[in-house]
Amino acid sequence: MEQQWWKNAIGYQIYPRSFKDSNGDGIGDLQGIIEKLPYLKDLGIDFIWLNPIYQSPNVDNGYDISDYQAIQEEYGSMADFEELLSKAHEMGLKVILDLVVNHTSDQHPWFLEAKKSKDNPYRDYYHWQDASEQKLPNNWQSFFGGSTWTYDEVTNQAFFHVFAPQQPDLNWKNPKVREEIYRMIQWWLDLGIDGFRLDAISHIQKAAWQTKIKDNPWAPFMNVAGIDAYMQDLKKIFGEYPIMTVGEASGVTSKKAVGWTNADGYLDMIFELEHNVREGEPGKERINLLGFKKVLARWQKHLENDGWNALYIENHDNPRFNTILGNETAKSAKALAVMYLLLKGTPFIYQGQEIGMTNFPFTSIEQVDAKDMHRYYQSLLAEGLSESKALAITTRWARDNSRTPMQWDESENAGFTTGTPWLAVNPNAATINVEAEGTTDSVLAFYKQLIAYRKAEPIFTEGNFDLLLANDPDIFAYQRQFQGKTIVVLVNASEKTRRIELPKRLLAFQWELTLANGNPTKLAQRMTLAPYDAFVFETKQTE
Repeated sequence: MEQQWWKNAIGYQIYPRSFKDSNGDGIGDLQGIIEKLPYLKDLGIDFIWLNPIYQSPNVDNGYDISDYQAIQEEYGSMADFEELLSKAHEMGLKVILDLVVNHTSDQHPWFLEAKKSKDNPYRDYYHWQDASEQKLPNNWQSFFGGSTWTYDEVTNQAFFHVFAPQQPDLNWKNPKVREEIYRMIQWWLDLGIDGFRLDAISHIQKAAWQTKIKDNPWAPFMNVAGIDAYMQDLKKIFGEYPIMTVGEASGVTSKKAVGWTNADGYLDMIFELEHNVREGEPGKERINLLGFKKVLARWQKHLENDGWNALYIENHDNPRFNTILGNETAKSAKALAVMYLLLKGTPFIYQGQEIGMTNFPFTSIEQVDAKDMHRYYQSLLAEGLSESKALAITTRWARDNSRTPMQWDESENAGFTTGTPWLAVNPNAATINVEAEGTTDSVLAFYKQLIAYRKAEPIFTEGNFDLLLANDPDIFAYQRQFQGKTIVVLVNASEKTRRIELPKRLLAFQWELTLANGNPTKLAQRMTLAPYDAFVFETKQTE
């Protein structure tokens, strides 16, 4: 089990640029993270996942890497990283890094060489095909819009990229590429890091270029046959170290995830990308709870006895959950925490989630950093929408909502920086901040209580899962069972007062309320739940 320490662990995702700035340049850095390690230890988490800190031109916020073994200067130095690693380990905290090996930056030395000529030794490190400006190798579309091919007039060929043109895809079919990547991975693991989050890993294998797109425009580069050979190579390397691995693996279904994450699988767990089921008019969309819980329940059941889940509701690519499913109150933040933190799997908390941070109230497109959002905004204006409507539609689900600076206290810039922050601080930092949440009834205090409760109960790691009230559009309810003990979780994820009727079989138990975010109540067959009520009941009696 020591090899599977991650099964009873809780992770904390840090977006370094926005976490804590130590030198006043407005950008978060490694020394800032070091400063806040005691805060993270006190929260009760076990490991931190850092978004990319490698050298990068920052076209895609660090996911375009120009040197895999150098630290981006604005974050600090390799000495700073080694200090972070050492101090985290001293506190019993582990550190995992993003591993981005589907593509590099177009400023990476390999690509700079590859561009020079068709016979350059590095040409085959990437995907090049004969082309002209009028005729590209195929009609595949990138995730960022437009063709997956960019024409190079010097050599009359085009190179392939599933993301931005500044992120050319590596050619994994080339054994030299694989050798370079594997060597780099081992270098970091030998340095002492505790694992990786594998970015876009399901895209490393591509279908034949002549493959015709039928319905899914991204099918030719999502979990394509042949990827298993590369994943087995990675598994072999990972197996030599007591680490954890979590994959971003779009195209891997809940059924296929079993084979990816069980004892014979490549990785310890993967992030599913299905649960953000939206409803409502553009600019006001919310999470459709019925769709959300059915996705999560399916993943829970498919991986219940084989394989492993990674649990999350927020990350650096999604809006704040306390806005899109909650109502931006402390109570809803607590309810949403209960809802997902007690499922089976390894939970991840995204920075600021534990204090109930919310979406940013954008009033101008100039407040938005993401370049693709600017393009989207302009396209909406071109369609005739008003500026306010275009802004609402653009920003409602924008990544920038989760990337605003962490809110530490009520001072200027929320204690994030003494300089000018790279992205504006949310105005509600005056009331939603770590310092203000030192009270016993705060969201932060509730997270600490919930984390401690989860880690003390083997049922959350080992127990089975069954969804209750499966078709209720407002209630997320489920039970966990292990070794004669049952725990029932009831969450009203809406602003409605709801009357519910639980299965009669539950009345065979004597229940004890162990956790609540509202007025205490007793479990009964018929119950009334106030808006965003969350209750956890447990019993040790068997039927």
